[in-house]
Parts: sequence; structure tokens; C-alpha cells
Amino acid sequence: MTSVYSTAEVVIPDNPPEPMGYHIMIVMPKVQQSTKGGVLLPESAKSREDIASIVGKVVKVGKDAYPETDSRFASGPWCQVGDWVMVSKYAGHRFEFDGIEMRILNDDAILAVVDEPSKVSRATA
Repeated sequence: MTSVYSTAEVVIPDNPPEPMGYHIMIVMPKVQQSTKGGVLLPESAKSREDIASIVGKVVKVGKDAYPETDSRFASGPWCQVGDWVMVSKYAGHRFEFDGIEMRILNDDAILAVVDEPSKVSRATA
């Protein structure tokens, strides 16, 4: 199965909102209408991405995220700015800023750090 992230573009808006407290802000990739070679993508691939975004790029981390005093984070922060992260399908507060889909999540909502998002695809039932 081809990952929808292999044709995704990440745009980070200028001066995005600042996450407060223990929140993390991620930007969601936008699926292109066609591949780099010009092949049009089927609507199912584009709609799957729109409905079930599960990987995003960390843009900002709130100043209270991953406190050293919390035993859950004893080994350090789970992610940092610039990391690709995996999150639950409906995690966080979804919004658009300057036309770009973003989410604000709790610091403990990060499920995994992903080295190569193009290798990620949603499992089908």
C-alpha cells in the first residue's frame, strides 16, 4: 500500500499561535493532487488523508510540556520541534491557521516519533 504521506507537503505558517502550558502544536501534511511525476491521485487516497490524519510535524512546544518532575517523562521529552509524530485519529484540537491544518495536543498525546512519514499508512479493516 502506498502511503499518502509520500505525496504530502508540509507548510509551516508564519508566526503560528503559541501553545500554552503543556501543549504541543503540530502541522498536518497536505496531500497533493498528483504525484511528482504528474500522475493524478485517486480521490480515495486524498479523502483518506483528510479524514484520518495521524502523522504531523511538531512546530512548537509549550514551555510547561514534559516537566522533569513528572515521572512519565523521566527519560526526557517524547518529542521536540521538527519531529514527525504519530497521534490518534481524533487527538487534540483541530483548527486551520492561514489555511493550514494544525492541531494542539497535550504533551502525553504523542504515540510515537516517526523517522520517515512516507512509510506510514493507516491500516484498513
